Amino acid sequence: MKASPADQLLLLDLADIDRRMKAAETARTNPPQAARVKELIEHRNALGRELVSRTNARDDVVSELRRIEGDIDVARKRRERDEQRLGQTAIARDALAMQEEIAALGNRIDQLETLELELMERRDEAEAALAEQQALLDETTGEGRRLSEEAKQAVASAARELAELERDREALTGRLPADLRSEYERLAARGIGAALFTRTTCGACRMTLSPSDISAVRATPLDEVAHCPECGTILVRTNESGLNASAEGGVRFE
Repeated sequence: MKASPADQLLLLDLADIDRRMKAAETARTNPPQAARVKELIEHRNALGRELVSRTNARDDVVSELRRIEGDIDVARKRRERDEQRLGQTAIARDALAMQEEIAALGNRIDQLETLELELMERRDEAEAALAEQQALLDETTGEGRRLSEEAKQAVASAARELAELERDREALTGRLPADLRSEYERLAARGIGAALFTRTTCGACRMTLSPSDISAVRATPLDEVAHCPECGTILVRTNESGLNASAEGGVRFE
């Protein structure tokens, strides 16, 4: 296929645009923050389940504490009532019975108050564990929101870049001969359409050409399209390729 060196050189710009478009599309559909956000969501769900568990544990202790406080209140009121009745009775048998009940109520109140102190300590520990879990959850949520916002901005930026590259690509392909453009698109559909040939190496597959392949490239005139024998990519030859035009119209190494 015939193509001027200038047109072939445009293929390098086109290949670079295609490379950047692929990167922009990847950033748009899968921003770098996405994997971490997914991890944070799973972590947040686990933290949330633990928070519910610790909340239930705290609530159980609080509920038991309230029950004990209610029992203490009932016992105290009953003792106060018995103490009042004791001061009013003149019957020795009744007085003895009330004294025994007052003493029993005192013991009961002591036991309940001891249990109340233990439950208050457990409640404080449960509150501290709950606060610690909530702090972890808040930290995870905060990081997730921050990264989600960064991802949203990255997607928007990639979308803008992609739109600009599409316009640049359309303008560039419009400058290429139809047959050269078609050949490039055919190759680009399966990999890299064109790459710089640097001395003995293809810029697409990074393979070093054999002496016989190098001879074939050397024999290809500059106004003809050369392909990499390894990957089929169009080899664009420039001064960086270490080639000069020969008298016979081909190319040779410096």
